[in-house]
Amino acid sequence: MRPENGLAGGAVDLTGLSCLCRLIFNPMQGLDQTVTDLTCFKAYDIRGRLGTELTEDIARRIGRAFVAALGARRVVVGRDCRASSQGLLQSCIDGLVAGGAEVIDLGLCGTEEMYFAVTHFAADGGIEVTASHNPIDYNGMKLVRKGSAPLDAATGLALIKALAEADALPAVPGGRVRPGEGARAAYVARVLSFVDPAALRPMTILVNGGNGAAGPTFDAIAAALKVAGAPLGFVRMHHDPDGSFPNGIPNPLLPENRPVTAAAVVAAGADMGVAWDGDFDRCFLFDHTGRFIAGEYIVGLLAQAFLARQPGATIIHDPRVIWNTQDVVAQAGGRAVQARTGHAFFKQALRDTGAVYGGEMSAHHYFRDFMCCDSGMIPWLLVAELVGRSGQSLSRLVSDRMAAFPSSGEINFRLDDPAAAIARIEAAFAAKAPARDETDGLSLVFDDWRLNLRRSNTEPLLRLNVEARGQEAELQARVAQVIALIGASPETA
Repeated sequence: MRPENGLAGGAVDLTGLSCLCRLIFNPMQGLDQTVTDLTCFKAYDIRGRLGTELTEDIARRIGRAFVAALGARRVVVGRDCRASSQGLLQSCIDGLVAGGAEVIDLGLCGTEEMYFAVTHFAADGGIEVTASHNPIDYNGMKLVRKGSAPLDAATGLALIKALAEADALPAVPGGRVRPGEGARAAYVARVLSFVDPAALRPMTILVNGGNGAAGPTFDAIAAALKVAGAPLGFVRMHHDPDGSFPNGIPNPLLPENRPVTAAAVVAAGADMGVAWDGDFDRCFLFDHTGRFIAGEYIVGLLAQAFLARQPGATIIHDPRVIWNTQDVVAQAGGRAVQARTGHAFFKQALRDTGAVYGGEMSAHHYFRDFMCCDSGMIPWLLVAELVGRSGQSLSRLVSDRMAAFPSSGEINFRLDDPAAAIARIEAAFAAKAPARDETDGLSLVFDDWRLNLRRSNTEPLLRLNVEARGQEAELQARVAQVIALIGASPETA
């Protein structure tokens, strides 16, 4: 049954509600002053502390507001394995159904499975309940609109936030829930379409699911690889989803979390290792010696893999560490384009340029043929295929690149006044820099080294990356020089 105003799911009539702009730009104006400010809304997603910033009632309100803001008739939902995720998801579903939407429930899945299913089912949007790598007392939601595209932060999320805070939308009949039958099989087929199983050589790969959502999805991929005749063997660790995270919150980007995977790779005699975060939209790779391979070198490998298939293609990279990627792309005859750090910027850049691939050093990898979305399953498969085609180990593939373009990795500083620290760096170096770039923070470029300084959007943090051309000693000297000017010790966790 359609609502009387003719808008799906009780969508907000922009011409009939003169107060809409007031709701977007001043949510408290004209409303009951007891309405709570929903601080769980961040720049591009939702996350907050359980019981205060994010509750099941707030999840219900978000679901109802999502339908109204997007005019959604069909919405895909899923969740990670956190103990709170099932209740939050059910409450969100209650809100979606109250808006008259058909809800397709994927259950336990990764964020990228939700992305895929939104397009697969021709849905009007999707919501994944996940806190990814945040502390155990947090949870959140990742949201997309039709075509698996990110919501516009200035309008889409702002409108959802305002409507959820008001919590005044009426119920609309006709909502229902159905399971996402066939979604995982179709997703697995899409993931495997990125590789040729015949090009894979015998390898043993250690996989660390971190007790997050990755295990069941990985098992489906591994089963399909076996049917396709791929000669890959797998050693599983921390594989079963467990919302209590008995082995710690899965966040392999933190240096202190890497040794357990590194040691397991060596103990298993594996050719490489893979570790995922909680909702597995990021994967992190280790070579056969247990060495962690920094994200920028994986971006270079994946750029190389795509350009071998599609000469002249466009590759997107972020502004933090760029020289290795630019060199790989230039040697392969491609076009390197820089985009601002962040998933919304990267997804838009892929759409705007038609780039086949984009990668961030933080292990987010985006693929044109995966709805321009990020995936944590496609990258390790592509690297395994590249190892097979080249006949070289992962270690050999990256060692020369790491020597040619050494980098510091991201170094974080907690400061009372990050702007003052940036000003000191600028005063010391800017006049001597042949080039500068402010796409994302401040980048100063010299003949033999380069730095990027970025302020956090949400914390008093300054983030530093330094890279050099073939001189590890130069890199270390410049890192020490910049740290001394910042005047604070790096954070260790």
